[in-house]
Formats: sequence, structure tokens, C-alpha cells
Amino acid sequence: MRYALFHFLLRVKKPFSAAARRRRMEEFTRRMQIRGGERVIDLGGTPEFWNDLATPLDITVVNLPGSNPPGQPQSHHKITMLEGDACDLAALPDQGFDIAFSNSVIEHVGDAARRQAMAREVQRMAPSYWVQTPSIWFPVEAHTMMPFWWFYPGWLQRTLIRRWRRKLPAWTEMVETTTVISRGEMEQLFPGGRIWTERKLGIAKSYIAYRRHEHPNQQGSEA
Repeated sequence: MRYALFHFLLRVKKPFSAAARRRRMEEFTRRMQIRGGERVIDLGGTPEFWNDLATPLDITVVNLPGSNPPGQPQSHHKITMLEGDACDLAALPDQGFDIAFSNSVIEHVGDAARRQAMAREVQRMAPSYWVQTPSIWFPVEAHTMMPFWWFYPGWLQRTLIRRWRRKLPAWTEMVETTTVISRGEMEQLFPGGRIWTERKLGIAKSYIAYRRHEHPNQQGSEA
């Protein structure tokens, strides 16, 4: 029963997370002016994530070796599954996609050098991009579901992690390898883009660095 509350919170979180993803995809569609058929490379995602976007796309999902689900996913999108490291995808061509996309991944790839490497790959592979990461200021931390997790003293974080590791080792490893990324760092990583601060009840929930490449014959503006 020690982890009953944790599993209960996971169940409670699901509908709220799903609603947040739908709203985020609506913004993605609007800000990126999605028309259909765009070639998207999704770094660290899942095919199911795209179910909330009705417009069919040509999506390549890249995950670390052994992380992709078996079999061909059923989707209204064209889905291709690849294995690779989001920080080093040299086998894929420069500007080979229309949009590079990543949701809540860049905070997991490692130290500052790894984050910079992922940002370079994002900007190398596509003229347009959309990269999201949770905000430190949101009261409930997205991975641990603990209030104000990033402000706990180190000894308290280590104590909780030791307890979690006994029962939830894989999840605990994910928590331990998560690095909070500030809006300022996102601006430095993606100097050619804009930063949209996604808010809930007026509080910053996540930061999205995005850039929409405009062809010469495209007109209009983005909010």
C-alpha cells in the first residue's frame, strides 16, 4: 500500500495530461500552420501521441534502441519507426524533414553538451521545429508529481529517490536523469526561434521553442 497513492495519482493525472496534450496540439497546428502531409521527425515520441491531431502527416518517430513498440502502429498518419540517439542522427540528411518535433524529451538527454547536441540536430534536420519542455515554476512537477520538486533540498530529494528506487527502479532512473531547463536556456539553444510559454491558471507550465519556416509564396503571420 506504500505506493497506492502514487498509482492513484497516475490514474488521476491521465485525463488532465490528455487534455493538455490536445490543447498543445491545437496550438501546434495553429502556430505551425499545419496543412497536411508535412514530413515530421518526432524525437523520443510515440505513435499514439499523434492521435489527437486529425490532419494526416508523414511522421518518423525516433527512439533509443529497444524503446520502440513492436509491430506497425495503426494510425491515420503515415508512421515510420526508427532507432537512434536524438543527440546524434548523422545518418539522417540535412533538412530532410519539414518539421522537427519533440515533447518532454530534451530535459532527459543528459548534460548541457548533450542538450546542445540535440538542439543542433533539431535545427539541422528541418527548417521548422517545435520543442517542448516542462517549466520549473509549475507547482506540480511533471515527472514526479511532487509539489515544487525542484526546490527541495538535495538531501530530501536523495532520500525520496532511494525509497522510490526499491519499488519503481525504471521510473526512478527517469526522475534521476531529468534536468530542469529554463526559458533562458531554451532561448540559447534555439536562437532562431520563438518561445511560447504554455500556461495553466496563469502559471508557466512548459516552454515551447518553435520556428515556422515560411516559403516565399506564403503569407500571413503567427501570434
